[in-house]
Amino acid sequence: MPTPESAKMHEVTGELREAVFEYARNRLSYSPPPLDHSQPESELQRLAGPTITEKGLGGVAALKVFELVLAPATISTDHPGYLSFIPSAPTEASKLFDLIVSASAIYGGSWLEGSGAVYAENEVLSWLARECGLPEAAGGVFVQGGTIGNLSALVAARHAYGARPGKRLAFVCSSESHSSLKTAARVMDVDIIAAKANHQGRLTGAAVAEALGSEDLDRVFAVVATAGTTNFGIVDEISSIAEVAKQHGKWLHVDGAYGLAAILDDSKRALFAGVEQADSVIVDPHKWLFAPFDACALIYRAPEIARAAHTQHGEYLDPLETGEWNPSDYAINLTRRPRGLPLWFSVATHGVAAYRKAVAANCEVAQAAAELIREREDLVLVRDPELSVVVFEKLGWSPADYAAWSDKLLKDQVAFVVPSSHAGRTNLRFAIVNPLTDVEMIRQILDSIPRN
Repeated sequence: MPTPESAKMHEVTGELREAVFEYARNRLSYSPPPLDHSQPESELQRLAGPTITEKGLGGVAALKVFELVLAPATISTDHPGYLSFIPSAPTEASKLFDLIVSASAIYGGSWLEGSGAVYAENEVLSWLARECGLPEAAGGVFVQGGTIGNLSALVAARHAYGARPGKRLAFVCSSESHSSLKTAARVMDVDIIAAKANHQGRLTGAAVAEALGSEDLDRVFAVVATAGTTNFGIVDEISSIAEVAKQHGKWLHVDGAYGLAAILDDSKRALFAGVEQADSVIVDPHKWLFAPFDACALIYRAPEIARAAHTQHGEYLDPLETGEWNPSDYAINLTRRPRGLPLWFSVATHGVAAYRKAVAANCEVAQAAAELIREREDLVLVRDPELSVVVFEKLGWSPADYAAWSDKLLKDQVAFVVPSSHAGRTNLRFAIVNPLTDVEMIRQILDSIPRN
């Protein structure tokens, strides 16, 4: 039994509770409290540390450290001017429910302990599977992110393929694929066979067939297509890739971490033809389905294959082996929070139609951004945007010029746009996944680039 003194760790004062709620309310409304510039430098230095002590600071003081010292040293990824990497733009509903998920202390790994949460997560996974045209029996789990999703899917694919004594196994993917696939190959100790993307950055079935033709087919256990590359937002030719994969009896995995959400936009749906033939797919709701970090939806055509590959066995786990749907059986993790619940709450609140409209609006802003770039003689559009990523160059700029402009843009609190590159050339890149990012904001950013 805990002593009365140790039990106090589970208590907080009313003052702290109200302070935390007030901070959260301000943050949810995009109105964080202004920094208290009246604090002397010595006071800020005192607050900065050390913060981990035997006696503790007390909750209100610790919150003050976060508010005045730590938070100002972070960048909010849900700001409409955050256009680097792949941002996050969670709805207020999803963020509010994320608070409830944490406060509820729900374990999301098994049906026995969290059936209500698992049911809701599975409802979302079934919706996403239907959008992709996968069969009714499809299902899976929400994992931490695309890296874990890709790794878990490929582990299931290798398990289904079985051992090939004396052969080093491999999977095929595009030369433009995400870096997480290289990580998966290292963790699994398998090889990557890189099929060459075409001049548009798109992998085709013909390229996969060519790559397979130069290999020992018996060592290849999977083919990976990308539904929206991170750097350019290019969708591979999934249909022809699927045809080649099935012809040779290979597992087809579709990495749609960023781009697959665009299947909700009717004008983009045709780009994803063939995804319905996938054996596994991923899409990250924290990227373009307006959910908080961190959530990747991993869906299998035949979940029982993944279950055979991933279920952990142990004496203390025996009560879970009841045949019920345990999410931890479908990925490499065991312990997990029900990270799909904030998305469930947001979609249940707003409806699928609102999601379709928001994704389509992002694509429209990307097209408008491309037009603004075309109007400038000193800017060059590297590639027409296919989804919501816009990549362009500034004529005459060196890498140092790009970096200096980016630094000033952030210092002036206009936006966060870091330089990127492709084929050795530095460029600028907008990743537009926030419904609050509008054309006027894009215009303001472009206007900050000095003309020649």
